[in-house]
Amino acid sequence: MALARLAQSARPPGAGGDAGGGLEWFCVPPSRAPGEDPGSDPGDHAGPLVHSSPAALRPVSAPFRAGEVCLLVDGRGRHHLIDLEAGSTFHYHVGTLPHADIIGADEGTAFRSSGDGRLVALRPRLADYILRMRRGAQVVYPKDIGPILHWGDIGAGMVVLEAGTGSGALTLALWRAVGPTGRVVSVEARPDHAAGARAAIARFVGDIPPNLDLRLGRVEEAVEEVRPDRLVLDLPEPWEVVGPAAAGLKGGGVLTAYLPTVPQVQRLHEELRRSRCFLDAGTFEVLLREWVVEGRSVRPASQMVGHTGFITVARRAETPEPVIHLPEGS
Repeated sequence: MALARLAQSARPPGAGGDAGGGLEWFCVPPSRAPGEDPGSDPGDHAGPLVHSSPAALRPVSAPFRAGEVCLLVDGRGRHHLIDLEAGSTFHYHVGTLPHADIIGADEGTAFRSSGDGRLVALRPRLADYILRMRRGAQVVYPKDIGPILHWGDIGAGMVVLEAGTGSGALTLALWRAVGPTGRVVSVEARPDHAAGARAAIARFVGDIPPNLDLRLGRVEEAVEEVRPDRLVLDLPEPWEVVGPAAAGLKGGGVLTAYLPTVPQVQRLHEELRRSRCFLDAGTFEVLLREWVVEGRSVRPASQMVGHTGFITVARRAETPEPVIHLPEGS
């Protein structure tokens, strides 16, 4: 199935490291309120300040407008992701459909192409967008994003620090989870990945949200400044962040790491135990198998989404001795 093919073609997570120079702003700095004038303080970080109004962000249950991302579902159930532009035309194997026909129409409207093909226009769910977003850095897939949000305990009003930003897929999910009263700071070491993530986020949302700070630099330098409630790491060497996390992550806070290989997981657990600052460290993976339901015939799909990455979760707390996590029932 399409979902399985997309996931199996992915590069291993954590391939883009968080190494480089000092922090460089390319969105709203957390030291000032979103939308606040940057002023002339020579100590301020240089960089553009992005202003976003609620009207500029992705609409919900409203007619389509130019500049939005639209998901077209054809008669065979295939999905086509397009950017609506006045004057543009969608082309596929059953003819064409002018974007002007979609702009101003309600979500869920069915159209007929020039070749009499049926197309239904929808706004893509975040999962739809992630599976079809433009590739650059490694994408964290929906099957892993859900458990990261759940076991990482990401919720409304929290301050979340993420590294690295990568493709921006997980960043989008974190931003939606914290809601308008929360804040996400995402740090990326590679300028090309940072630029790609910024474009991907703006494409889906409509702008860079004011409570999302995208930075270029090292996460080690951001932990103590941000003092996050939650820390999410998609890095090849997350054990290097354990020390700064012990100093900057709030008590009871959750550290979540996404890693592709067993040796990386082992090294992270060793550092967590050695720090004596984390409890309940555990690791798991998620395997996803779809089912085909066709009338009275119900069977598992011929392909499944197997290993993409390990998810490791630990709680920030002082411990007198190194703590080894024991699975439930042991």
